[in-house]
Amino acid sequence: MNWDKKLLRKSNVVLVGRGKKITSGVDTGRDAIVIGVVKKLPLELLRKRDIVPRKIKGKETDIVEVGEIRLLDADKERTDKWRPAPGGVSIGHKDITAGTLGMTVKKNGEKYILSNNHVLAACNKGQIGDAILQPGPYDITTEMGDCEIGKLAEFVPINMWMSSFCPAANFIAKIFNFTAKAFGRRTRLFPMADNDNLVDCALAKPNNAKNILSSILEVGLPKEVIGPEVGMKIKKSGRTTGLTHGEITAVDATVNVGMNGETAIFTDQFVMGPVSEGGDSGSIILTEDNMVVGLLFAGSNTTTIANRFSNVTQKLGLDKSYKEAIQWT
Repeated sequence: MNWDKKLLRKSNVVLVGRGKKITSGVDTGRDAIVIGVVKKLPLELLRKRDIVPRKIKGKETDIVEVGEIRLLDADKERTDKWRPAPGGVSIGHKDITAGTLGMTVKKNGEKYILSNNHVLAACNKGQIGDAILQPGPYDITTEMGDCEIGKLAEFVPINMWMSSFCPAANFIAKIFNFTAKAFGRRTRLFPMADNDNLVDCALAKPNNAKNILSSILEVGLPKEVIGPEVGMKIKKSGRTTGLTHGEITAVDATVNVGMNGETAIFTDQFVMGPVSEGGDSGSIILTEDNMVVGLLFAGSNTTTIANRFSNVTQKLGLDKSYKEAIQWT
């Protein structure tokens, strides 16, 4: 039996080939035997016979996490029904059109679907327990009930600039504005929201954990979370435009975002070029080597805006260990 076939008999190994040694994301230029594994594991969790040696026949080995390799259905679109469903495909609350399933995350040891508030919770209008459909309602061609993949579990409310969560403030504003209009005045009173926004995010609890995958379509398994930096090369996998690549052009941004006739102010956001279109909301922003950077939620014809993923983690209370929260199957 050839040495490459012997390596494939090791648990977790799914690919063997020739390539270059990559260290900390940098190509060293040295020839190496590339070993693809479903998931990188600490040596203490591997049986002795499953450990890949540092060198084979004098050549270095380079272990790369590639996820589970399977046939790709050439006829399957991102707007189709996927079971199990990876990140990057159509999803949505029962009362919206459609957005993107971001990825699988973990909270208190349980598996959840991550996307935007406006995708899974219909811009604050959703109720906990509402049906979440995959594909999203706009993309459904069969019975809607057949497409329920989970239920709305939690969302971070979005504060609108032209509204307030205080009923008294809203009432006073309405009286003032009615009076001003009656007297022909153009002045209007808009109660400010209690706080600016850091995130547009929500979680859905899958009806069956086996119906969602930890991988993202055309990306594979996401890795640890890092902060965005100007000039960072990024990619995203979304319902509408698929896999696209770009570059971060600004960080620490404050942005006015139009939402159903109102405006929400978001702070501590980062900005990219036109890597998305309508329906891509909820996509995960990653580096080219699959580090998680952000959660896409807004944009224009020339710009894409995303939340810092560290803010998403904090606001939703996701498990603190990113390896546990993201890299699990």
